[in-house]
Amino acid sequence: MPVVVWSALRLLLLLVTTGVLWAAGMRSWLAPVVGAFLAWALSYVLLQRPRDAAARYLADRAAERAAAGGRAVLRGGAAQDADAEDAADEAARSAASPDPAGPHAPGVDVVPDPPSAVPDPPPARG
Repeated sequence: MPVVVWSALRLLLLLVTTGVLWAAGMRSWLAPVVGAFLAWALSYVLLQRPRDAAARYLADRAAERAAAGGRAVLRGGAAQDADAEDAADEAARSAASPDPAGPHAPGVDVVPDPPSAVPDPPPARG
């Protein structure tokens, strides 16, 4: 959530600086460009606390992911949903008997690839 707050504040700062420039008489495509540079500089000074909170949040998430072995860390109901889905998948895999013909769905005929449209090369003379 801190990343969203920081991003929203930066966007608001961009809109305010562009609006101030527009109201001051810079009514061209240059107003948003100059506004972006001003917003970037002002956000560095004015939005230090939200920026640090966002950086801390991202660092904590990266540490959690590293502790989990590089896998995504699910939170709240997503973790329970993933566990239920994994259990259902394992149950379905253990109930299905292996097919000696190969890894295709049961009851589905495997159609061989059609013959190539490119003719075979002529035999070598020798």
